[in-house]
Amino acid sequence: MRYFITLLLSIVFTSSFLGQTSCPNPYDGNSDGAITINDLLDLLGLFGDTDTDSDGIWDSVDDCIDVSACNYDADPTEPCNFIDVLGICGGGCDGDSDGDGVCDDVDTCVGDLDECGICNGPGPTNVIIESITILYDSVFLPLDAEWFVYPVSADTVITYVCDPVFAACGDLVTHAGYDYITVQIGDQCWFSENCRYLPVVSPSSEGNTTDPYYYVYGYEGTDVITAQAQANYSTYGVLYNWPAVMEPGICPSGWHIPTDLEWQTMEIALGMSASEASSTGWRGSPVGDYMKSTTGWNNGGNGSNSSGFTGLPGGYRYSGGFYDIGNFGDWWSASGSGSNSWERALNYYDGSVYRDDVNRYYGFSARCVRD
Repeated sequence: MRYFITLLLSIVFTSSFLGQTSCPNPYDGNSDGAITINDLLDLLGLFGDTDTDSDGIWDSVDDCIDVSACNYDADPTEPCNFIDVLGICGGGCDGDSDGDGVCDDVDTCVGDLDECGICNGPGPTNVIIESITILYDSVFLPLDAEWFVYPVSADTVITYVCDPVFAACGDLVTHAGYDYITVQIGDQCWFSENCRYLPVVSPSSEGNTTDPYYYVYGYEGTDVITAQAQANYSTYGVLYNWPAVMEPGICPSGWHIPTDLEWQTMEIALGMSASEASSTGWRGSPVGDYMKSTTGWNNGGNGSNSSGFTGLPGGYRYSGGFYDIGNFGDWWSASGSGSNSWERALNYYDGSVYRDDVNRYYGFSARCVRD
């Protein structure tokens, strides 16, 4: 040990002396013209240790040697930390989608609050101007020998009319002026009736697989008000091709068209096995009976509706016509399958539930499930 220390001192003193000459110095490891502690550490690295991040601490006792870390030259007992998306060293935030300075995983609203306080909500259903107060000032004009009065500011009192706030599953949820019944099925909250969103309406002869089309069973016109006056609209809601159910507005804020997997989750909660739920065709009896309404099905095909889903036999639209009201009810999922999309169907003759990927040209009913 004494010999090792003597060697180090010899190197330092010799290096200091040699540093005064113009000759190349073999101990100036970084060739900066001076012998410093970093050069000494580089030299000592020959004895089995290094200082990768040049913070004056041996790698063997330094828990962070990554120079891209924000604390690489801080406490050597700390692991490496990095600047997160909020600019905090070691903050751990991976995303701030709305740029509000709050990490997405703890942000109560990733987006914007509307005037009703709903995150990414549709805004108020009506805006009422309660009063307008205008403040005036005046100045005397000597040449005209009169006062000139002019407005300087205005204060408008506005009342926003908002839909009732949805508190818990089982409450009504208001959307586009209609109060939907909701029901808890397993861990999910579902609409207990079909969607009624109808921005436009088309006859059954019109439709394709790429543009949104909306239908009311049996109505062959194009007037929305007339379509909404139909008994089938009141009972069964609207039939949509698949592009239409993917349009914004069909579900209220905080709700969405269920995916195929969310349909499977509901079916499993009602007693269907996982293998049945992931299979295609008619499967899972008697789960269909639990989902069917207690009235409206032909030939005694009513269900128990023990789930509260209240599946109605609203029929469907296809290839220029409306079919099978009273016999079948079909509902879209939000999941595509190639050029087709997944659906569910109930029938009048047994308690099974149909799952398949079908042409997006069809007009089916739709339900919403809570986010």
